[in-house]
Amino acid sequence: MSLREIKHIVLVLSGKGGVGKSSVTTQLALTLSQRGHNVGVLDVDLTGPSIPRFFGIEKEKVRQAPGGWIPVPVHEAQSGARTNGNGTSRDHDDYSTTGTAAEGHGSLHCMSLGFLLANRSDAVVWRGPKKTAMVRQLLSDVHWGSLEYLLVDTPPGTSDEHISLVETLLKEATSEQLAGAVIVTTPQAISISDVKKEINFCRKTGVKILGVIENMAGFVCPNCSECTNVFSKGGGQVMAQEFDVPFLGSVPIDPMFIRLIEEGKRPVYPEGTVVDGKAMPTINGRDEDASSDTAGLLVEKYTSCSLHPLFDSMMKKLLTTIAP
Repeated sequence: MSLREIKHIVLVLSGKGGVGKSSVTTQLALTLSQRGHNVGVLDVDLTGPSIPRFFGIEKEKVRQAPGGWIPVPVHEAQSGARTNGNGTSRDHDDYSTTGTAAEGHGSLHCMSLGFLLANRSDAVVWRGPKKTAMVRQLLSDVHWGSLEYLLVDTPPGTSDEHISLVETLLKEATSEQLAGAVIVTTPQAISISDVKKEINFCRKTGVKILGVIENMAGFVCPNCSECTNVFSKGGGQVMAQEFDVPFLGSVPIDPMFIRLIEEGKRPVYPEGTVVDGKAMPTINGRDEDASSDTAGLLVEKYTSCSLHPLFDSMMKKLLTTIAP
């Protein structure tokens, strides 16, 4: 069974499409890897597989192995990723006070139906039974090896894929392995109403809710670094309080993160930009293109993004809940 060597499995759910669930999954994975954990990302959004594009590996193809597939690497582990230099594991609190990795990072691998399509624009026109079979195959036939965390990016709603996913995990994974679900919403009432259905789905199927993330809670201006709440803010927190589930935090839209994903350029900000007490890399009067090179791994460049300190703070809460 491919899940045997995975310590913790975390589902990323949303009741509505377009709330940035794949973006949140990507940043959770990068943050975990940057903390030194070996991470896998499984994309079971069969009709809209976007994880390959977020990690910049959409042209890659999976390799066949006896009995299944080998996931596509985003990057491998760097030596010394989980030590303080003396062979002992880094403490999460020590990490979070610096906001950067002491040494190296953990590995990150992905599996998605997008790697199996002949063309990126090919439509997946499948009925429910075929979707169910593919979800089960993705869970059973991918050789992840030894992982500390497997993040599962799901389609929106509570469809056949969700039922098949939860049923298979409850059957093949232990209760200790299935850590729970992170719910993603946006502040608007229409999104929150759909996410409430997702919370009820988790409770009916016995999946623990690890917390709620309110995405798109504001827009970070790339010129002045001011954050404007164009979509309102606070709806996700109110909903979390209503259902008595943890609220992990709010995440604004940052054009620099979008540029990092689309162009591979390291984020830079106007001089004096400070996020969560951390000074962001600035242009300092130089030409923007000259200061935003594409060198380095995605996990390294992401530490320059204004969203990284926010996700690092949320990850601290998550890790306390998953592995206290």
